[in-house]
Amino acid sequence: MRYRLALIGLVLIVAGSLLAWRVQTSGGVEVQEARWRTPEGAVVSGLLYRPPGLEAGRRAPGVLLSHGYINTREMQSPFAIELSRRGFVVLAMDMTGHGGSGGNVGAVGFGGPSALTFLRSQPFVDPQQVGLAGHSMGGGPVLAAAHAQPDGYRAVALVGSAPGLFGPPDEVRPDFPRNLNVVFGGLDEFAGLMWRSPRGTNLPDAAKLKTVFGVDTRVEPGRIYGDPALGTARRLDLPRVTHPWEHFSAGGVTPVVDWMQARLEGEGRPLPAQDQVWFWKEAGTLLALVGAGVLLLGAFEMALSLPGLGRLRRSPEPAAAVRGLGGWLALGLTAVLPALTYLPFMKLGALWLPSALFPQWVQNQLLVWALANTVLAIVIALFLRRGRPVFSLDIPRSLVAAVLSVGAVALALAAVDRLLHVDFRFWVLGFRPLTEARWPIFLAYLPLWTLHCVIVVRSLCALLAVDGESRRLTYLTAAGVMGGGFLALAVLQYATLFSTGLLLTPTEPLNVIVALQFIPLLAFVGMIAVFTWRRTNSYLPGGLICALFLCWYVTSGTANHWSPDYPMTFPPAARDR
Repeated sequence: MRYRLALIGLVLIVAGSLLAWRVQTSGGVEVQEARWRTPEGAVVSGLLYRPPGLEAGRRAPGVLLSHGYINTREMQSPFAIELSRRGFVVLAMDMTGHGGSGGNVGAVGFGGPSALTFLRSQPFVDPQQVGLAGHSMGGGPVLAAAHAQPDGYRAVALVGSAPGLFGPPDEVRPDFPRNLNVVFGGLDEFAGLMWRSPRGTNLPDAAKLKTVFGVDTRVEPGRIYGDPALGTARRLDLPRVTHPWEHFSAGGVTPVVDWMQARLEGEGRPLPAQDQVWFWKEAGTLLALVGAGVLLLGAFEMALSLPGLGRLRRSPEPAAAVRGLGGWLALGLTAVLPALTYLPFMKLGALWLPSALFPQWVQNQLLVWALANTVLAIVIALFLRRGRPVFSLDIPRSLVAAVLSVGAVALALAAVDRLLHVDFRFWVLGFRPLTEARWPIFLAYLPLWTLHCVIVVRSLCALLAVDGESRRLTYLTAAGVMGGGFLALAVLQYATLFSTGLLLTPTEPLNVIVALQFIPLLAFVGMIAVFTWRRTNSYLPGGLICALFLCWYVTSGTANHWSPDYPMTFPPAARDR
């Protein structure tokens, strides 16, 4: 019985990861880790997708893909899967400062020029038939590569991106880049920043787009302007999707596949652009992500059976016979205040600039929000406390149990990453292994996350410790309290976007998108708190697990803005908000 949860988690991880691997290698595609150094010495990483049949000197067209800000190469897998199964060699890169790449955001052309050189140098790639595609800030490395090697590519797709934003202003002209496909969501939250258009649906009338297309009238979506033979072809595609939806929807993937098939020549597998399978990989990594959560809880259950750690096991002691009005009010405030304070505290956190010790600007902002809400949790506990909870406290054993629990998930992730080149993710939520370079960053931030998580989990457990409340209701209450506020925030923001074309807070697109991740993350934090408290009568194991879990998630998936070798930069999407 004590092994059941861990076994279920492992089965889900294996099944989901194998499904994801099978989809991204469909048709005999080989996926492998790629690493190279820029001339300046920065290490850049990527995933190289190699179609079958390229032995004995045969070459295929290639496509370089780049993700956006605070994302990683895995976010471009829908494009990589669909292009590689059609015979294209695909290099999905990590921008500098992101994922497994060194340096910081924006360093050495975001890593784009060296990535293009690496792709074109592969013996199975036709260097005269290479395309470039980037989502959001991914336009930075793509356009930097086009600047550095004007004859090294034949076509470009900018998805939710624009020229002149992450590079020099003179990019906004009709002869650069060559053969451009602009794919921009009609509901894209960054329309104002990218194209100076009030809404995505207004993009065809935007002056900046007209300049890029070399016209003075409205740009018609779907129409090809210019001459592909001269490199002046232009096409706008305007699917009704949001910014983070652009690279996980047929509306975003189809036009890019179609554009590359039309603009690049070479042997391949000419499938219709609408023939897509990438979503099954998403189903697989989602299954693995759920399995990782189950494994974490199962590993904690197993840890309690180890010699010495069994002393942690205690029956939970209720703090009050009934919750009462004060208890419900405290739960309500615990749910609402984190979401209500999120945007203003993130803006305040922007004042905490990156440094050698704390190099991740977005993580700095998140910690300002988290620590401010730690104070609010203490205030709620002091003024709305019902009864006096009696918790067990064993710091050494709690720490060991927490490390073993999170370590089990980290080992499982390292294995599937190494063997299958997949991770645990769904859409904007993704776990990837900590690289060697990011371990010191993780350890620097961990004490601050520990302070936040231990206090918040203690406050939550005190509110949940009510005599006679069912186990199911306790779990639902904890998940709802922790994630419900952000769910309400997302509903308000996106209901407004879908009805008006603008977010409820249109000047905060980046932080609104970041907030989407907190719905499942915080709901799971609530479940961890309940699971561990019910078995130990202590908030400490759950608080420590959540600290390790959140610090790992943010550190591995967030961009480095400071590095010892390159000047610090800030993306306009964050700097100008």
